[in-house]
Amino acid sequence: MATRVVFTGKSEGHIEEFTPPKPGAGQVGIATQYSLMSTGTENIVFNRLFEPGSHWDRWVKYPFFPGYANVGVVDAVGEGVTNLKKGDVVVTRSNHASYVTADTGRCTVLPDASIDRKEAAWFALAKICAMGVRAAQYGLADSVLVIGAGPIGQMSVRWAHALGAETIIAVDLVKSRLDFAQKGGAHHVFDKPVTDCAAEIKALTNGEGPRIVIDSTGNEKVFASALGVVRKYGRVVILGDTGTPSAQHLTADVITRGITIVGAHDGHEDPTWNTPIILRFFFNLLRTKRFDLSGLITHEFAAKDAMKGYEVANTKRNETMGILFDWTK
Repeated sequence: MATRVVFTGKSEGHIEEFTPPKPGAGQVGIATQYSLMSTGTENIVFNRLFEPGSHWDRWVKYPFFPGYANVGVVDAVGEGVTNLKKGDVVVTRSNHASYVTADTGRCTVLPDASIDRKEAAWFALAKICAMGVRAAQYGLADSVLVIGAGPIGQMSVRWAHALGAETIIAVDLVKSRLDFAQKGGAHHVFDKPVTDCAAEIKALTNGEGPRIVIDSTGNEKVFASALGVVRKYGRVVILGDTGTPSAQHLTADVITRGITIVGAHDGHEDPTWNTPIILRFFFNLLRTKRFDLSGLITHEFAAKDAMKGYEVANTKRNETMGILFDWTK
């Protein structure tokens, strides 16, 4: 028998036993070692922090099996599989479970044994934020403001740093998160609302404001602030997915200052920018120490105690960053 996390209702969940299917043709069975909580998505789901009729409401049905960042070892190989073998360390977008069965196309081999497997568990959140990279279209000598320094904000800061942005600014009300952001490449940080530091941000960006603003918060109230601080003809990227989109409102800035607004989502892949390409790039950056994830995992729980992880995420959110479940214990 294997075990997995299951949500059975609003703010209700437990660890259950289940029998995983044997891998079929083109599939492998994977013994999980670690899985990383997506604290934003999973806690919106856990607490049903979304409005009726939203895409969240259509998605979340019970029983709900959370999680999408799994690191494990191939344990069984199905018929016709030639690109993977037993013993390969792979990452998959699979739920929090001690054993998962996955199509080989959903598996990416960890390319270097020197990569810490716990740090590798950030792959899914890094990939999501890489979709924001394309939406933002930033690069060398650019100015980027990241609003929100939770896990998505941290990955966004690190992508901007890896791709050569000249000025990276992070804003969050929690100072400890900003310490992580500076370690990941942020040049300037502010632990106050964007509206309270807009003048300082403008001064740091040649008096114009940042060309790119990334809203990673998922907080519907932040959208107006993002529109107000970006420079004329700048670009605002909505990367944090709010549960109450009806509360996000345009401001006059969009028309009067010619602002571009673009949404970024995990599913916005195409032949030139997709999971295999992004993860190859991400793991290379991780291997060469150009993507610093050290210290970002702030809490670890044995998998049998996973529900304690959700308790911490809900009661001590400001003290958490990465919450890891260890399935080896």
